[in-house]
Amino acid sequence: MRMADPTRDLTVVGIGGDIGMYALCRAFHERYGAPAVVLSTVATRALQRSSFVENVVVPGLGDVETLLAALEDQARRLAGRTLVLLTNSDWHVHTIVEHRARIEAAGYLVQYPSKDVLARVATKEGFAQVCERLGIPTPRTVPVDIARLTAQGPDALAAAADAVDALTYPVIAKPSDSSQWFAVSFPGKQKVHTLDARADLVALLGHLADARYPGTLLVQEYIPGDETQQRSLTAYRDSHGEVTLLATGRVLLEEHTPGTLGIPAAILVEPYDDAMDAARRFLDDVGYVGFANFDFKRDRRDGRHVFFEVNPRIGRNNHYVTAAGANVAEALVEDVVLGHRAQPRRAVDEVLYTVVPFGLLKRYILDPDLRARLERVVRRGGLANPLKYDADARPLRRVVVEAITQNYRRKYAQHYPAAKTD
Repeated sequence: MRMADPTRDLTVVGIGGDIGMYALCRAFHERYGAPAVVLSTVATRALQRSSFVENVVVPGLGDVETLLAALEDQARRLAGRTLVLLTNSDWHVHTIVEHRARIEAAGYLVQYPSKDVLARVATKEGFAQVCERLGIPTPRTVPVDIARLTAQGPDALAAAADAVDALTYPVIAKPSDSSQWFAVSFPGKQKVHTLDARADLVALLGHLADARYPGTLLVQEYIPGDETQQRSLTAYRDSHGEVTLLATGRVLLEEHTPGTLGIPAAILVEPYDDAMDAARRFLDDVGYVGFANFDFKRDRRDGRHVFFEVNPRIGRNNHYVTAAGANVAEALVEDVVLGHRAQPRRAVDEVLYTVVPFGLLKRYILDPDLRARLERVVRRGGLANPLKYDADARPLRRVVVEAITQNYRRKYAQHYPAAKTD
C-alpha cells in the first residue's frame, strides 16, 4: 500500500501581504502546488488577482487577540489541511512565539525560535554580544535608553549626544528591537536613520522621547561604502540542529521610501564562505531554529564583512534564494512536514533578483564593470522578479504586476533621484 503524501494537502497561511510574502507563497506553490491564504490589514497589490493566493482582509492585525482569533477562524475553515504559518514581520514573529501553544493547538505548524532564543537575538544589543564572543565583526555602537532619557528630562538628550560624539558623523541610528519600533509613530520615522550631524541626533532623540518610545536606540559607526557593499544572508536551521540552507547576495539597490528604507530592491547572488561560516556558528551557538536573515556589509577599508543584525524570519527578499537554486519551501517542509534530515544546500547560482525594472536599476549602478556583468546575467536569463510567475500570469494579474514594477520609477524619482557615491 502506498503511503499518503503529507504535502498533498499543504496550505500556507501567511500574515502580512507584501512582496516577500507573495514570494514565500510562490515557493510553496512552485514546489508543492500548495495554495495560500494570507491575512493582511488591508488588501495588498502584491497579492491582487493571484490565482493561488487568497488575501483575507482583517483590520486590526496589530492587536494580539484579533490576530489569534483570525488565525483560529482560518484553521477551522481549512480543517483537515496541513497548515504552515509564516510571516515576515518582527512583531508578528514575537506574537507567534509568545502564543505558540494556542496557535499550535488550532492546528498550525510553527517553526520559529524558542522564546528564550528569540529574547537573546531579537535585540541588536544581544546580537552584538553573541558576535563579540564568537569573533564576528560588528560596528562600534552606542546604546541610548530612550525610556531613561524621557524620565530624566530634556537635559539628558545632550548627555546622550555627548556619548555618541565618540563616533564620527555620519552615524546610523536604528531600534535595538524592531518589534517595538512597529508600534511607535513620530515625524520623519524611517526604518533606519542616517544622521549627518549632532543636531540630527538630538532632533531624533527628542521625537522618540515625545513619542514615549519604550526601547533602546542604537547609534552605530557608519561603515563606508555605497549600497553595492551591503550584503544579505538567508539561512535555515532545522529541528535536528543542522543548518540546511544558506545563501548570500550582494545588494545592488535598496528601497528609499521612508517606510521601506534599507530593504533590498535588487540583489546579485554571490557566495561568501566567510559570512556563511559566521552565520552557521552564530545559529549553532544560540540554538536557533527556523529561518533567519542576516544583514552585513563589506568594509572597503579592510575587506571584512561586518554584521549588523539577524532578523528572526526569512526576509522580504527571500526569492533570491529560490531563484538561485534552493527553493526555500523545501527546507521547511523537509524538516517540519516530512520530518526528514535534509542535506545542507547552498543557493549559489548567479541570479539577479530585482523588484525594480532593470533599466531603472542600471541608473544606480555606477561601476561599469558591475553594470556589464549584470547585463550578461540578464542576457542569459538570470533575471528574477518574485512577482513575475508564469503559473500566476492571467491577464489581469500581469497588469497588476507591471503596474507595481513600473511604479518604482515614480518612487525613486521622488525619494532617490540619483545614485550617491561614498
